[in-house]
Amino acid sequence: MNINFEYHDVTASGALEEFAKEQIEKLVHKYDFIIRADVFFKMENTSSDETGKIAGIRLSAPGPRLFAEHSSKDFYESVKTTVRELDSQLKKRKEKMKSHH
Repeated sequence: MNINFEYHDVTASGALEEFAKEQIEKLVHKYDFIIRADVFFKMENTSSDETGKIAGIRLSAPGPRLFAEHSSKDFYESVKTTVRELDSQLKKRKEKMKSHH
């Protein structure tokens, strides 16, 4: 499976990429139909210390692409929340795929 990383106004980080890769691989083990992941990291100007570091993940799988993003005080938290959101989207997709067979 292919994972691409993009950074917008954020310095690239090997540790962050490794963390995101581990989180995404957990999804891939659960849902073997995922083909590719695009991960985006960007900064947002915000007045709150609790948000501003955005992680977005787009997954390519059969059917429409899946996308989720989350903004929090650090990228690791944003990645975790985004992966949880994608997990629930993937669960729905898998159930739909089962009902069509």
